[in-house]
Amino acid sequence: MAAAAHHLACTEPVGSLDDLGPLGAAIGDAPVVGLGEVLHGSHELYTLKHRVFRYLVAEKGFRTFALEASWSAGLRLDAYVRTGAGDPRRVMAEEFSCGRAPWHVREYLDLVRWMRKHNARHPHQRVRFLGADLSHPRLGRALFQDVIGHVGRCRPDLLAEFRGYYRELRAPPATADLAALPRADRERLADLAARAVERLRVLATSADSTGHAWAVQQAWNIAETTALLALDLGDPGQHREAMQRRDALLAHNVAWWHWHVGDKVLMSAHNGHTAYATYDPDFYPVTQGTLLRAELGRGYLSVGTTFGSGERVDTGADGRWETTAFGPPAPGSSEETLAHAARLAGHRDLVLDMRAVPAVARTWLDEPRPTRDIGHPDDPYRQYILGAGHDILIHLDRLRAAHPLREDQTRS
Repeated sequence: MAAAAHHLACTEPVGSLDDLGPLGAAIGDAPVVGLGEVLHGSHELYTLKHRVFRYLVAEKGFRTFALEASWSAGLRLDAYVRTGAGDPRRVMAEEFSCGRAPWHVREYLDLVRWMRKHNARHPHQRVRFLGADLSHPRLGRALFQDVIGHVGRCRPDLLAEFRGYYRELRAPPATADLAALPRADRERLADLAARAVERLRVLATSADSTGHAWAVQQAWNIAETTALLALDLGDPGQHREAMQRRDALLAHNVAWWHWHVGDKVLMSAHNGHTAYATYDPDFYPVTQGTLLRAELGRGYLSVGTTFGSGERVDTGADGRWETTAFGPPAPGSSEETLAHAARLAGHRDLVLDMRAVPAVARTWLDEPRPTRDIGHPDDPYRQYILGAGHDILIHLDRLRAAHPLREDQTRS
C-alpha cells in the first residue's frame, strides 16, 4: 500500500492543487463522486472537501457541490452562490438545525463564500450548491410555492385542488414540528402529499417541460419528507424503513440533479452513506452509494476517508457544542495499517486508489477488519471490508475540531 500511495500535500483549500492530480486520475471521467467522511465535525475533513471541489471545478469541469443537508437549505444557499441574494450566515443558522447541525461551521461558510466569488469571476462557469437530504415544511416554503405556482401557470383550474393537498402542511402546527403531530395526522398528511405528486406527474404541461420536471421534483421532496416523518422511529422496523427511505432520497436527489441540471457533482456525506457496502446493516440497510451505483453504473465513484487520531465538534443533548477526542488507531484495525503505510511512504496524509494496489494489498483490503465508523450513537469500530466499500481512500493522520459559527457570530 505504501508503494501505491500518493502524497496529499495538505487539506487546506489554498495554494497549488497539483498534488491532487493522482486523485483526479483515479476519478477519471466519473461525473458523480461521493467524498465520504468517517465522522462529522472535523476541520480537515471539511476543508479537504472544499479543496477537492476547487480542483474538480478547475480540472474536471465539476459544477455542483452536494451536501448531506436539507433540500430547502440547498435551494437557499444555491440562490446565494448564483446571485448573491441572501445572507449565508443567516441561512445556515436557520437551516442547519437552528445552528446545531455539524454543517453550521466556519469551514462550510468559507466554502459557500468561495463559490459565490467564483461565480462572480466566472459567470459562464457557475457552480451550484445542492442540499440532498430531507426538507422541512417550516423552512421549505419555496417547495410549496414552486408546485402551486407551476399549477397556476399551467392548469389554473386545478389550483384549489393542489392548495387543498398542502393547506395543513403549510400551516401551524405542521410547519412548527411535523414529527410532533399524532401519528394518524402525520400519515394523513403524508397521503395528501403523495397524492399531489401523482396528480402532478400526469398533468399535460408539454409547453413547460423543464418547469414541470422541477415542480414534480419539489412535490416529490415534500412527499418523501412527509412520509419519512410519518414513521415511528421508536419502532425498530419502522426506524430501519426510515433510514432506507432517507438514503433512497439522498441518492434520488443527487441523480436527479445530475440528469436534469446536467452538472458533474461532488457529493459530501458520511462514509456510511457514500459507500457501496453498508457499515451498519441495521442502521443503513441500503446505502446512498449502492443506489447511485445502480442508477449511474461506473458514473458514480466512492471515495472514503480514514484517520489516525484527532477531534471532532458536535452538539450534545443540551444543544451546546462539545469536542470529542479520538486516540491512535486500535491494534489490528484498518487505520493502524494505513497509518503504517503512510509512514513507510514518508507521507503524513495519503491518497490510495484501492483498484490499483498490488495483489497482496488488495487481498488485505478485501478482508473484514475493525474499521472506524463514528456516527450516532458513536460506535468507533465495526468489521468492514474497505475494498468493497470504496474505490479510493484518503487517510489523514490527524484531525482537529471544526469551528462552530456561534450565535453572536451569526448575527454579526
